[in-house]
Amino acid sequence: MNVYEARLEKCGTLMEAAELDVLLLTKPANMLYLTGDGRLCAYAMVTQDGQVALGVPKTDVEDVGRLAHFDHIVGFEDEVGMIHSIAHHFEHFGIKEGRLGLEHTFLTVSMVGMLTHPHAKPEGVVTVDCTHILSDLRLVKAPEEIERIRRAAKVAEAGMEAAVDAVGAGVTESEVAAEAEYAMRYAGAEDLWRTYVSSGPRTNIAHGLPTLRRLEAGDVVMIDVHPIVDEYSADMCRTVCAGDPSAEQQAAYDLYLEAQQATIAKVREGVEMTELEQTLHGVLEDAGHGEHVFGPPIHGVGIEFEEAPLPAAHAFFHGEKAPPPLPTNVVLAVGNCGLYAGPWGVRVEDTLVIGPEGATMLTEYPRSLT
Repeated sequence: MNVYEARLEKCGTLMEAAELDVLLLTKPANMLYLTGDGRLCAYAMVTQDGQVALGVPKTDVEDVGRLAHFDHIVGFEDEVGMIHSIAHHFEHFGIKEGRLGLEHTFLTVSMVGMLTHPHAKPEGVVTVDCTHILSDLRLVKAPEEIERIRRAAKVAEAGMEAAVDAVGAGVTESEVAAEAEYAMRYAGAEDLWRTYVSSGPRTNIAHGLPTLRRLEAGDVVMIDVHPIVDEYSADMCRTVCAGDPSAEQQAAYDLYLEAQQATIAKVREGVEMTELEQTLHGVLEDAGHGEHVFGPPIHGVGIEFEEAPLPAAHAFFHGEKAPPPLPTNVVLAVGNCGLYAGPWGVRVEDTLVIGPEGATMLTEYPRSLT
């Protein structure tokens, strides 16, 4: 049994428990996990007994045929052809009624309309959300997945080193991001999720996309990188100063680092996401910064740089279920939210993997404001 057959077997078990007869997937990360290929303008139909039918642009059939695990494949020329190909696969599998899983948190209303068009979906097939099934399926990482994330973490370190070296008065945020992305490509990244670079007062926003703002002496600079290596991601953020930090900046940074490290110290098999979130927030709140914290501080990492598990409130927002106690080999990023003090903010984020007795750090770039 190859890796995709094993994943499909587990998927079938989860589908049976959820009383789903078939999945119709269009999210690239989910298709990649189950078939080995995840591209836009394509879909995967997965039955409860583990059969896979792929629909891809006609131009891509040969390429997908070399890369993917599937039982049936069809090429289409346009959206109308895509609708008809979905109908063909329903007919091929003999599915005239039952429950169809769709990724509600990924699909737009118009995409749902296409996938459930009367010329595509049999009238007797009803649709339900399957988001949680795919999240459960991808939650625990296999050793080969962790190794890919580890390689992505090393590429993130190369990008961070280049970005930090570029920080200086007169340099634009965009130039800092460019140095990070250039270095990561040369270190082995095949793609990148968005790079965040913000400086000065812009570090007081949640996730600052780089602009043409020029760094000024004494600015704090927040840099967050997310390379993709062999289809898996890592997530790392560092805050540094363009020059000598003020006493207030250094104190805020030291406090945030204390909160992050206290949270990481609690990461082990069986820990609850709620406990981790409360630990990080609690250190900041106890220091009088309860009003200066925004957003969830922890999330999962894998094919996507932000995926399940998510803290309960954030999970609800993303259409996910609140996570159970975390098992070994779940990969987390700790430090997703910052300390937003008013004139500027600070943040430190690292990717790690859960073990029975504690966490193994995957991103090791130095944590220092200077």
